[in-house]
Amino acid sequence: MSPLWKLFILLGLLASHSALPEQPWPGLAKVHTESRSTLAQIIAQGLMRHNAEGRIQNLQLLSSLNGSEHVAPGMVGWLIGSTSFQQQKEDSINITNIQLDYGGIQMSFHKEWFSANISLEFDIRFRLPFNNKIIQLRARMNLVVEFWLEKDEFGRRDLAMGNCHVEPSSVGVMVLTENTPPKMKHFIRNLRENLEKVIPRLVASQVCPLMDEILRQLDVKLLKSLLGVCLRPYGKDCSDLANGWKRYPPPEPEGCLHVL
Repeated sequence: MSPLWKLFILLGLLASHSALPEQPWPGLAKVHTESRSTLAQIIAQGLMRHNAEGRIQNLQLLSSLNGSEHVAPGMVGWLIGSTSFQQQKEDSINITNIQLDYGGIQMSFHKEWFSANISLEFDIRFRLPFNNKIIQLRARMNLVVEFWLEKDEFGRRDLAMGNCHVEPSSVGVMVLTENTPPKMKHFIRNLRENLEKVIPRLVASQVCPLMDEILRQLDVKLLKSLLGVCLRPYGKDCSDLANGWKRYPPPEPEGCLHVL
């Protein structure tokens, strides 16, 4: 091949490379991460300020276990029949070592709708009334909260809170105590299963009102700008509202919905 043809080919390659559109992915990935991180930090700071862990620690597990319609009849009643247990019942089952994952809050965006996924775990200490033996358990779960910007009759946008609940599939209670007496294994299994039934409602009853308070204090303009970061680089219209999205958003447009 002559040197002249080599020069023509080289110039053609350079021209085609310069004509390629600039790839936005590195910059967009950074912007999306920063936006999600900002909202996650706001939520984490609000939960700490409102002492979410302290509220969870004060949950009345025993009364909920004994009074819940989901608990097998008599599962705890036979224990409460003991006089010594009646005297100790206020501190016979305690929540300790609460770990709310402030740094791992996951955010999802879709137009003017978003959700937060918050994981937490804690220990449960149950003291048996007849021998004071401590049964140690560990509970884990994820709380999901959904919000969107809603337009009122005057065209103003306010933050509306949607579904807030502990995801049932995320709930798990594990028995940590080993070498339990064989005659107690059936009771402990029932205790674990019934804790899995009452804990989600109790945790949501404490954390969901805090989330509502935290999000009500957010500046709507700031929230709109953070939510719009996902849309504007793709030329999407940020004016669409999430009216009617009561639980699940519609399918996400490609390249817009991002989850940490």
